[in-house]
Amino acid sequence: MRYAFNDFELDPHKFELRKCGELMALEPQVFSLLKLLIERREQVVSKDDIIETIWHGRVVSDASIASRIKLARQAVEDDGAAQHSIRTIHGRGYRFVAAVTTRSQEYAVKIQDLEQGPAEGVSSDMPDANAVKSSKPSIVVLPFQTLGGVQPGSVIADAIPHELIQALSRLRWLFVIARGSAFRFRAPDPDVRHIGKVLGVRYCIVGSIELSERTMAISIELSDTQDGGVVWGKRFSSAIKDVHDIRAEIVAQVVSSLETHIPLHEAHVARLGVSENLDAWSNYHLALRYMYRFTQQDNAAATALFERAVSQDTRFARAYAGLSFTHFQDAFVNYNEAPDESARNARRFAERSLELDPLDPFANFTMGRYFWLEGALENSVDWLDRALTLNPNYAQCIYSRAFTDVLSGRAGSARKHVDEAFQLSPLDPLLYGMLGVRALSFISEGDFESASRWAEKAARSPGAHYLISMIAVMAHSLDHNDKQAASWADAVRHRKSDASHAQFFESFPFSDPKTRELISSALAPYGL
Repeated sequence: MRYAFNDFELDPHKFELRKCGELMALEPQVFSLLKLLIERREQVVSKDDIIETIWHGRVVSDASIASRIKLARQAVEDDGAAQHSIRTIHGRGYRFVAAVTTRSQEYAVKIQDLEQGPAEGVSSDMPDANAVKSSKPSIVVLPFQTLGGVQPGSVIADAIPHELIQALSRLRWLFVIARGSAFRFRAPDPDVRHIGKVLGVRYCIVGSIELSERTMAISIELSDTQDGGVVWGKRFSSAIKDVHDIRAEIVAQVVSSLETHIPLHEAHVARLGVSENLDAWSNYHLALRYMYRFTQQDNAAATALFERAVSQDTRFARAYAGLSFTHFQDAFVNYNEAPDESARNARRFAERSLELDPLDPFANFTMGRYFWLEGALENSVDWLDRALTLNPNYAQCIYSRAFTDVLSGRAGSARKHVDEAFQLSPLDPLLYGMLGVRALSFISEGDFESASRWAEKAARSPGAHYLISMIAVMAHSLDHNDKQAASWADAVRHRKSDASHAQFFESFPFSDPKTRELISSALAPYGL
């Protein structure tokens, strides 16, 4: 969806501002500020809101904010005197006041239409969202319902959806309807298919709050607006006194779950179509489905689909990041005989993705993972931390941060990050890796009993590759479980006959010589 005002058009997905069709040069922070003001045009945006969104909560001066506001005004041909687009509300913040229309591909919906009356009253003039060819998933978060009438929980019923809208807006692959439009829909039993048509969105989040004297239960569902089916749901319970803690937990878990379940659902829908007729976004999501199976054949299929996606849309940043991921996997798991070439491709495609969209967490994540292949762990940390700044609830990136920590000898920090990643995404496709990192952290600390227990879980998890089985060999070996170690060694050789400790260290570049020596001594008795 794009925003049109005066002679300008702002496209959040392409990160572009155009005047009369001509692309305008704009700094990333200034673009993000302009986007923030436009998306929240129904309200005053405070300085704190700007700092949280643009600087991610870091301490900045009033002069820095004023400088970005000045540049944003210049970009839309406004100034501090005219204020025809960006108005200063003294003592409170700023508001975007120019008339805005939103456009979704072939049609535009005037914002004023949604404000003329009940949402049901405007649907007759709206095209069916299903008829619109959308390039990316879109979502609306409705205000939650408080069961049993108006109670103190009614405040929470608005607060949690508002915080979800803010958090989901950080996911650059997902278009999120602003609160001003979303909160028009307060029916006790919302018709998600009707709402999908009115707003032109594919997904809808609804929730309900049940209060008793001391406890509170919150149920949340993600639905597909095209068929009304539930894609994902979860129930949260807590004491009322812990309401602020559970708010943070809900936001974190919902954002992380949507990172997994929406792409999986998009891939399922794509599979129902004819492959040759799929658009770039559908091919991308179908590729994710193969990518997370972690076999050589499926990784090759994912690569082919990502390549098809970028041939259809040469500026599709996430598809290039997907190519970086699959080429990384080729090099990391030694799927082919040219791991160096795969590593170069992993970097090349990560760089292309970042060139197209430097603020995409997935692009930053793939760049961070590439540096494992070089053994440049501190460089990896920098990129992974940047990805987490862009999306603090990115479970796979938090796990990757744990992986980097364990390779660097920071076992305690590694387990902390693994636990956080597991809490955010307990069914993650990389679960085997999370468990494997936990096992490695115990090995580095000399707790071999715990290491063997977690390594066993990791090696038996779906998607676990032969390198994870090697962790099980070394953990059982160090814990003197010779039978189990030999059994896992046989499994390793069955999957990769030339597996060796040298290959293991190419993929797991431990920086501590003593840890490397310990691992080598544990693998040697079993022919690895």
